[in-house]
Amino acid sequence: MTVALLTPAVALAHHGWSWTQDGLFQLKGVIAGISIGNPHATIDVDVDGTIWRVELAPPSRTTAAGFTEEVAHVGDEVTAIGNRSQDAGENRMKAVRVIVGGRTFDVYPSRAPS
Repeated sequence: MTVALLTPAVALAHHGWSWTQDGLFQLKGVIAGISIGNPHATIDVDVDGTIWRVELAPPSRTTAAGFTEEVAHVGDEVTAIGNRSQDAGENRMKAVRVIVGGRTFDVYPSRAPS
């Protein structure tokens, strides 16, 4: 019973943009890890020794944008553009665009800068 009550709250907290700041933020670093899994694809990015968690779209949307584990690898330089967490102490953002190896992947094209 407790799990059933908590699961929707966790899901609501995780999805959406309410946890992010307004305005776009850009992060550049080196890929330390990639996961194309539910509920969102993620990239861990090393920025001068600090690891940032970059959340992408859900896996189907991320791969539809062309971003797969085959196009990016640990050690590749990456630029992520999106919205930073409202918690300034949290090294986390939700990306709308990822650039790796000169290729641009708009995982949220309607939110990506023109």
